[in-house]
Amino acid sequence: MQNPRVGVHMKNQSKAVFACGVFICTLLSPAMAQQRVAALPGGASSLREAYQDWSVTCSVRENTKSCSLSQDQAQENGQRLLAVEMHRRADGSATAMLLLPFGILLDSGVTPQIDDRTPLSAVRFRTCLPTGCLALFSIDPPTLENLRRGSVLKLKVTTAAETQLTFPVSLRGLNIALDRMATLSEG
Repeated sequence: MQNPRVGVHMKNQSKAVFACGVFICTLLSPAMAQQRVAALPGGASSLREAYQDWSVTCSVRENTKSCSLSQDQAQENGQRLLAVEMHRRADGSATAMLLLPFGILLDSGVTPQIDDRTPLSAVRFRTCLPTGCLALFSIDPPTLENLRRGSVLKLKVTTAAETQLTFPVSLRGLNIALDRMATLSEG
């Protein structure tokens, strides 16, 4: 069966986000990333939908459904700047895998901040791959609610030159993408 594509791809998304998503999904525990179900709408084996700056991706393999939402940002030359992939947990929390570029002091980690609220605790980098460095951001239900109401998630890092750098992640479309991912995961 062919993979249906729903929605319009964002200008700054690339095919690499799907490959990154598949890889990141394997890093997360199966309990977080998968649920037992029969199929996706219309009997599809996979789908990808765009909701403003976020994409929802689901696939079914061996009667196990896996859904995530993601945002991939690239520079004008097509080189990936960062990627975020999020999975919901049954308890109402979520986990986001952050893929950031090289040139960052790893010991400092990445400090998330929603809009101009107080910054959250720094998140340590787990490992680096040829595509960048990964950090796992655990999101409790109150923080997830703040993300739903926010406009930008700022990822603050320290560069190798010991200067502060902030990567803005748009939260436009996150609400509807989270709701859609929940519906697809349940269905």
